[in-house]
Amino acid sequence: MLTLGPKTFSSRLLTGTGKFASKTLIAPMLEASGSQMITVALRRVDPGADQENILSHIPDTVTLLPNTSGARTAEEAVRIARIARAAGCGDFIKIEVIQDMQYLLPENYETLKATEILAREGFTVLPYVMADINIARQLHDAGAAAVMPLGAPIGSNAGLEMKAMIRRIIDTSKLPVIVDAGIGKPSQAAEAMEMGADAVLVNTAIATAQDPALAGRAFAKAVAAGRMACLCGLAGAQAGASASSPLTGFLRN
Repeated sequence: MLTLGPKTFSSRLLTGTGKFASKTLIAPMLEASGSQMITVALRRVDPGADQENILSHIPDTVTLLPNTSGARTAEEAVRIARIARAAGCGDFIKIEVIQDMQYLLPENYETLKATEILAREGFTVLPYVMADINIARQLHDAGAAAVMPLGAPIGSNAGLEMKAMIRRIIDTSKLPVIVDAGIGKPSQAAEAMEMGADAVLVNTAIATAQDPALAGRAFAKAVAAGRMACLCGLAGAQAGASASSPLTGFLRN
């Protein structure tokens, strides 16, 4: 079970609402994947326009994880979080503070500042950060509920480019580690879980698949397989060969 703040989840696959060809694909994806937490971004809407409410496609049993997409400073992230809470989206918040518009890499210093403020206000804070063991320790001290290092630039499907640093965070962090961004294949999700990650967040790879529901199911199975592989105590690789069956004593004396 995965515990984040006051809630416990049986699924270790977090998903997102962005990039789906149609919002009607979200609910089938959630059902197929078993994902119990999904990110949503706040956007301005025209109350007079006939716009579809994305929340109508998310079952009440699924926990909303509003994100602060669009924030470039801690102050902006805090403001978005407060608006999300006031709008009835709950106390979970994923902090995204991005100043780099080329690779969309998270800004750790501003993220830490926002975490300190929002944790004091009772939010369950999940900060999205560059993979760094120092920021992971500082986020723990600031009251974060988890740390979310990126695997690769968001939306890139490039996999675990930050693999070595993520492994160090897993080895040292006192917080649950959720690998976020860049995971483009179920095998990459399984690899992150085999390394010891507590969960992964996958949006683009699922949402842009030709069959998002099937993709969601594939990622869910990969996450479960990776988790079991992590727990089962697999033997390490070795340079030499080691026969699985006896090589002597049958045809020869």
